[in-house]
Formats: sequence, C-alpha cells, structure tokens
Amino acid sequence: MNLSKILEELLTHHRGKTFGIAFGLLFSILVITVGLLETVFIAICIYIGYIIGKRLDDNESFNDLVHKLFKDKK
Repeated sequence: MNLSKILEELLTHHRGKTFGIAFGLLFSILVITVGLLETVFIAICIYIGYIIGKRLDDNESFNDLVHKLFKDKK
C-alpha cells in the first residue's frame, strides 16, 4: 500500500481518530516547547479566531457580533 492510499483510508474511514491523534500530538509538542499555560492561551486564541471567522463566513457583521457579546443584561 502506498502513502496516498493509507491517507485516503484514514481520512475517509477514521477521520475523527486521525484528527484526534494529530491534535494530541500538536498539543503535546506545544506543551513541551512553550509550556502548559502558553499552550492553553494559544488554544483559546485559536478558538476565538475560529468563532469570529465563522461568524464572518456566515455573513454576520462584526459589529453585530460585538453587540451580542457585550449587550446589557437587565
């Protein structure tokens, strides 16, 4: 079996496991190289960036997003 067939098999039938392993490997490398708190901070920043990008992709204006986050709760 060649590498492209193996990757195709992994991405079609074992997508969740493959991405989980890749995420775990990346997380562990970051913890070893930059430390746990810095890695958690990076993960939070990535998540916030993902949420903002998803909202913009869904044609929701950035101002609407800011108003939703910081609206007065009475």
